[in-house]
Amino acid sequence: MTLYKAAVIIPTRGGAAKLHFPLDALEQQTEKDFQVIVVCDGDIDGSAQVVQQYKERGVLNIEAIVFEENQGRSKALNAGHQAADAHVLIRCDDDLEPSPDYIEKHISHHQKCNSEVGVIGLYLNNYPETPYARAYGRYRDKKFREDAYQSTDQDSWMFWAGNVSLTREIFNKIGGYDERYRLYGWEDVDFGYLMHKTGVKVLIDPELATKHHIAATTTASRATRALHSGAARSLFVEKHGTDVLKNLDPAGIWGTAVKSVAKLATEKNIEIAGNTIDKIADNLPHKISEKLISLLVEASAYAGIRYPSRARKVF
Repeated sequence: MTLYKAAVIIPTRGGAAKLHFPLDALEQQTEKDFQVIVVCDGDIDGSAQVVQQYKERGVLNIEAIVFEENQGRSKALNAGHQAADAHVLIRCDDDLEPSPDYIEKHISHHQKCNSEVGVIGLYLNNYPETPYARAYGRYRDKKFREDAYQSTDQDSWMFWAGNVSLTREIFNKIGGYDERYRLYGWEDVDFGYLMHKTGVKVLIDPELATKHHIAATTTASRATRALHSGAARSLFVEKHGTDVLKNLDPAGIWGTAVKSVAKLATEKNIEIAGNTIDKIADNLPHKISEKLISLLVEASAYAGIRYPSRARKVF
C-alpha cells in the first residue's frame, strides 16, 4: 500500500536558478495527493537549500536526495523513483513549468487504462529572442511535435523523455534507468524502448505538453548537446542492435558536408563555429541561416557517433 497517489521525481544538477519553475507550478496543482522528490546530482549551487525553502513553506510534501558528487542523470532518476512512496511515478525535469492539472492528467491515464501504459507529455519550448531561436529553434521544435503526434504505437517509445509517467510496477519490471548512460541523453530513449519491448503501451498525450524553459538557446549549446547525444546513442545501438536503430550514414551532397564538418567537430570547435553562426544569422537569408545551423547540429551528432571520446563536458 502506497502513501500517495503520485510522486514527482525531479532530477537536477546546477538547477537552483530554475527549480522554481516546476516547484511553484506544483504548489498550484488541482490534485493534492502527491509527493515531490528532488534529486540533486551533486549540489554545486545550493539546489538543496532551494528545496528546503519550499519544504518550509509547507505546501508541498517535498524532500531532497543529495549526491555528494555527480553520479549521472540515470542514477539520480533511479534514486528518486526508488524512494517514491506512490503508485504513479512522474518524471518532471527541473526546467518544466506544468499546468495546474498536470498531476491530475498523468494520474488519470493510469486509472482508466486496463493495461500497463507509459505516458508522455512533450515539451513546449520557451525560447528567448536569439538568432538560433529565430532561424532554427522554433521551427524545429514545432516539427518535432508534429512528427511525435504522427508516430505509431510501434515507435512512440522514442519520445520518452523528461515529462513522463508510469506505475511503480512497470518501473520495477524494467529495472530502472541504465546507469551506463553518463553523457547527454538516451537514458530515457533506452528506457522507453525497454518498456515497448516488454509489452508496455507507450502513448503521447497532447494535453500534457508542458512549457519548457529550454537550456539550448544558442547554436553552440544545441550543437554541443548533439555531440553528447551522438556519443550516448552509440551505447543504445551497442545494447539493442541496428535492427532497432539503424546506423546513421548521411548520403549525397548533404551527407558529404555533414561528414566533412564532423571530422573537425570538437567541443571547442563547435563553440567557435556556433558563436560565429549566431553573429551572422540575422543578416543572412533565413533559409541559409537554418541550413548552417542544421549542418553544425547534424555534424556534431555524427561526430559524437564516430568519435565519442570528443564528448567531454559533464551535464
